[in-house]
Amino acid sequence: MNRKKNAIVYCEGAFNTPIGKTAHGLVRFTRRYRVLSVIDSRFEGEDAGFILDRQEKGIKIHKNVEEAYNDALNRKIKPDCFIIGIAPDGGRLSEKDRTEVKKAVKMGLDVVSGLHDYLSEDSEIAGLAQLCGSYLTDIRKPRPVKDLHFFTGNIEKVKALKIAILGTDSAVGKRTTAWILADSLIERGYKVEMIGTGQTAWLQGAEYSIVLDSIINDFVSGEIENAVCRAYTEKNPDIIIIEGQGSLMNPAYPGGFEILAAGRPDIIVLQHAPGRKAYDGFPGYPLHPLERQLEALEIISGKPVIAVTINHEDIPLDQMPLVCSALEKKTGIPVIDPFSADIHRLAFLVIDFLKQRLSND
Repeated sequence: MNRKKNAIVYCEGAFNTPIGKTAHGLVRFTRRYRVLSVIDSRFEGEDAGFILDRQEKGIKIHKNVEEAYNDALNRKIKPDCFIIGIAPDGGRLSEKDRTEVKKAVKMGLDVVSGLHDYLSEDSEIAGLAQLCGSYLTDIRKPRPVKDLHFFTGNIEKVKALKIAILGTDSAVGKRTTAWILADSLIERGYKVEMIGTGQTAWLQGAEYSIVLDSIINDFVSGEIENAVCRAYTEKNPDIIIIEGQGSLMNPAYPGGFEILAAGRPDIIVLQHAPGRKAYDGFPGYPLHPLERQLEALEIISGKPVIAVTINHEDIPLDQMPLVCSALEKKTGIPVIDPFSADIHRLAFLVIDFLKQRLSND
């Protein structure tokens, strides 16, 4: 990959909320960009890493793009791009957000967006970008149908161990857990490839990425299969981790079934937020019980859920071990905090399945 571009991440009013999940992913980790700062006036002057995970990252939060840009110049760093780090319901930009985008364009920054509002088709913003020499990247803009793939069955030729990281809800931390698990397995000498399925994984630099919710339905299965097969044939990994999207029973973001049907995972890890009572953004729709969701996944896939991983939302840090222990007793499977040393326990569970697979071949 070429030099990382210097990025300012826009997350006004949304940092440290489910809507700011794209910004969160970039603050935690990205191979594609060097994150200089985050914009959210509510946390002006704070360190983004500390606000998010109580770990300082040297990524300062500013109140607007002008201050973020000038701060970078004062540090002898020239910003290259402005990344929209919010993921609002429906993927639409507010007028306030559009105003900030236009300011960034006037500064000569390239703009990267993972929303359904395509900047390249916004006549005002696109015209301004042309005048100012800025490049607009719409990650979610669909590729031409001629470039899409239909399911072939070639997934059966993939011999790597395939893991699906699915969730009981959307915006619950599936992608973050996938990256943490990948790092733990790589530390132990295994070749691992990540299949990104949303805009944030692409922004973080997942080489084999698709954006599921931008693909015509007929080709979703084929695109999942193609990404997995390409990763296998081009990199010959031991393990392929597939990032989940939404959840089986979220009313607005139903997801996971396509990954089970087309990605054909050998094992499943289920990400869960015990502190969340209703589906993301829909307080009138209570979350289905964890046990019911585990049962549904195993019935649909015919494969085991080997562990539940936990989102910290609304759970005090000192209570996490107790929460994990109680859920483990309730479900009868390992329940793991991915932000603790327990992630290595999950890695060893995966390695055990890989060894069993190799011994049976």
